[in-house]
Amino acid sequence: MKIYMDVCCLNRPFDDLSQDRVYYEAEAILSIVSRCDGDKWILLSSDTIDYELSRTSDDEKLLQIEDIYSNASMTAELTDEAEKRAAYFRDCGIKLYDSFHLASAEAAEADVLLTTDDKFIKVANKLELSIKVINPLKFLMEGI
Repeated sequence: MKIYMDVCCLNRPFDDLSQDRVYYEAEAILSIVSRCDGDKWILLSSDTIDYELSRTSDDEKLLQIEDIYSNASMTAELTDEAEKRAAYFRDCGIKLYDSFHLASAEAAEADVLLTTDDKFIKVANKLELSIKVINPLKFLMEGI
């Protein structure tokens, strides 16, 4: 299974964990990442993730995120075709970075794109996609 996590997922384990939802999502993300050490699940990286992470101003947080992200063993390339697909996604109401994440994940033939952004999930699930866009906790609970 190829798994693409957007930057809000990669950040979640380092957010304020005092809210139950944030805590459980963080635990789900760490569990998923730990399973990506083997052959069954593959964590994808991408230029879009790299760019977004380069804009992180908190150096300590960035080091922690990069530690998680280092489990990525395959790169989702942003091809010309993927850029066109991203433009289509933006026309459908998906935000700029989210459109690039989704297009990159599709181009890499990911099985799932994980995000903690409810609005992104809602809009993406109205589109005809080759991948599933879902919250990481729900992904684990459904056993997809």
